[in-house]
Amino acid sequence: MARPFSCGFLANRLPLLLAGLALGACFNLRLAADDARAKLQSQYDAEQDTVEKAKILAKMGHLELDQARGDLKAGDDVQSLSDLQHYRDEVRSTVQALAASGISAEKHPAGFKELQISLRETLRRVDDLINTLPYDKRPWFEDVRSDLAKFQAALIDDLFPPSRNNNKGPRKGDP
Repeated sequence: MARPFSCGFLANRLPLLLAGLALGACFNLRLAADDARAKLQSQYDAEQDTVEKAKILAKMGHLELDQARGDLKAGDDVQSLSDLQHYRDEVRSTVQALAASGISAEKHPAGFKELQISLRETLRRVDDLINTLPYDKRPWFEDVRSDLAKFQAALIDDLFPPSRNNNKGPRKGDP
C-alpha cells in the first residue's frame, strides 16, 4: 500500500504548488500596489500645500503607470487610457498650482524638482507602453504623453529660467 504523502506524491504536485504560490505572490503584490496607490491618492486629495501635493504626485507617477499597464495587459485599453488621463489631469492641476503659488522654483526647487524627475521617468515608461499598442490605438495615448511632456518642459523652464546675463551671444563652439 502506497503512502499518500510519499516523495513521488510531492514531486508530482510540486510544480502545481509552486505555481499557486507564485500566483498568490503576484496577487498580493498587486493588492499592495493598489493599496499604496489608494493611500497616496487620499494624501494627494487631502493635501493643501501645493509643494507637498507635487511631492506626493511625484511618488504616484510610477504607480499610476503600473495601473495603466495592468489594465492594458488585462485587455482594457479604455480603462488604461482613462488611468493615464486621470494622472495627466492631476499633473496639470498641480503644475498650474505651482506656477500660481509665486514660489521661485529656481530658489526653492522642492516639489518642482521631484515632479519634474518623476515626469521624465514616467514619459519613458509611457513610451514603452505606447510601443506595445496597436497602431490604431496609439494616437490617444500619444496625446496624453504630449501633454505630460509639456508639463515636464514647463517645470524645467521654472527650475532653470533663462538668465539675463546669458544674452551675451553664442558660447564658444555654438554654431
